[in-house]
Amino acid sequence: MIRSELIAKIAERYPHLFLRDVEKIVTAILEEISGALERGERVELRGFGAFSVKQRDPREGRNPRTGEPVSVDGKKVPFFKTGKEMRHRLNEKHRA
Repeated sequence: MIRSELIAKIAERYPHLFLRDVEKIVTAILEEISGALERGERVELRGFGAFSVKQRDPREGRNPRTGEPVSVDGKKVPFFKTGKEMRHRLNEKHRA
């Protein structure tokens, strides 16, 4: 699902909200999550999961074309860990 599909689904589910307001809400939520991650904070959405930032150390890599060693700088990467409830929903057996 892409952002526009998410906005459309929410607007469909809550018809009393204007589409432009749903778009502002989704944008605000995503900006708050991004801002918290930029500040190095953890964002937890109960029942869904937690977003955090992990530090990758500098390392020696290889150029895939030539095989020569290449220095790869350390960097911060976003990390998502699913919540217990979400894992349960994804792994429960479907009843026919």
